[in-house]
Amino acid sequence: MAEGLLRHEAGGCFEVASAGTKPGHVRPEAITVMKELGIDISGHRSKHVDEFKGQAFDYVLTVCDNANERCPVFPGVVRRLHWPLEDPAKATGSETARVTVFRRIRDEIGARVRAFIAER
Repeated sequence: MAEGLLRHEAGGCFEVASAGTKPGHVRPEAITVMKELGIDISGHRSKHVDEFKGQAFDYVLTVCDNANERCPVFPGVVRRLHWPLEDPAKATGSETARVTVFRRIRDEIGARVRAFIAER
């Protein structure tokens, strides 16, 4: 969701890559809540952070504590920002309950993305 929101909000001002420490699949709940904003992430794929080892980045954003602790070191001058957010993939209950959690996290990420862009 962070990748989709940053691409959408930044309007091409950033080259965006997204990865995780335990990639799986793009959750249908994430696709649903992003579609509510007109952002299609259905073609995204879950990537492991190791795919990006050795590449230089200006910023590395982590959105959960596990990623912050296990994120590799990237070469060059990298500004790391950690946004400690609940992992919506851990949401339980009905589909409606899970989508509600994904929507809340999407909105939290969106607010942080907008603030990040405004500071640049």
